[in-house]
Amino acid sequence: MIKPNYPTMNKFLLVFFILLFSSSWSGFSQTAIEYFKRGEVKGKQNDYIGAIREYTTAIKINPKFSEAYYNRASYKGNLQDFKGSIADYTKAIEIKPKWAEAYLNRGSTKGDIQDYKGEIIDYNKAIEFKPNFAIAYNNRGAAKSNLQDISGALSDYTKAIEINPKYLEAYYNRGRLLVNIKDYIGAITDFTKAIEIDPVNAKAYVNRGSVKSFMLDHKGAIIDFNSAIQINPNEPMPFFNRGCAKGILKDYKGAISDYTKAIEMNPSWVANLYFNRGLAQIELGQKESGCLDLYKAGELGNKTALVAVIKYCK
Repeated sequence: MIKPNYPTMNKFLLVFFILLFSSSWSGFSQTAIEYFKRGEVKGKQNDYIGAIREYTTAIKINPKFSEAYYNRASYKGNLQDFKGSIADYTKAIEIKPKWAEAYLNRGSTKGDIQDYKGEIIDYNKAIEFKPNFAIAYNNRGAAKSNLQDISGALSDYTKAIEINPKYLEAYYNRGRLLVNIKDYIGAITDFTKAIEIDPVNAKAYVNRGSVKSFMLDHKGAIIDFNSAIQINPNEPMPFFNRGCAKGILKDYKGAISDYTKAIEMNPSWVANLYFNRGLAQIELGQKESGCLDLYKAGELGNKTALVAVIKYCK
């Protein structure tokens, strides 16, 4: 049986925030400001191409308009133009060399192209100019984790939490890292704190439930998966993980029901769902339907299913 999994948080939730400047700037052309404001409006409407066009016009009118470079960089990042985004953040930094937020966002964009060392260098600068910059510590922790600097990552997540004790993402990220080093008690503590901060955070419940399963507390895990499903019934992973826990507890009918529900959502990893459902059906003596699921899992790329077919279906 495929074991439970736990989700990651969206990196963009940790990184990108756009400073929208509404006041006027001394020495700036009124026309440039007008184009800038148009860019803000189009950005809020998710018209990223239109926003970029307006910021570009503002920059042509005033080539020292650092805020226009900054916002244009953010929207280029949204459009996966990471090279262009980095170039714009760099220009904004040239104009305002101590702009911590520009270093932060350039660093995160470097992370998008897996330049983790360059990412850390930018977070270092952001922290230099803004020493209590919790998000910079959190993001630097993530970059260090990608470079397998576990102690450095834990230190940064902890610093972010010290600065902001209500920092949900930092607890979440530290909890995931603690799972990786098998500090399950510490991980549960962090996910519990994340839930206290945001009681409707389904992913925190899924992660805590998964850790409970790792600790063989399958009944406790099911309670957490129930909460995640109640919050977001359209996410397949809690159903999958709850199905795993039910299967371990020999509630095969309940497991089959959960796997079926997740299969209906057709996630990219649906082969694992067919595989687990097939095994659960075989445990109930439903060999024909179970083997059909195992064959389906194999067709979808689950190599372990082929081994199971040989064992149960020949």
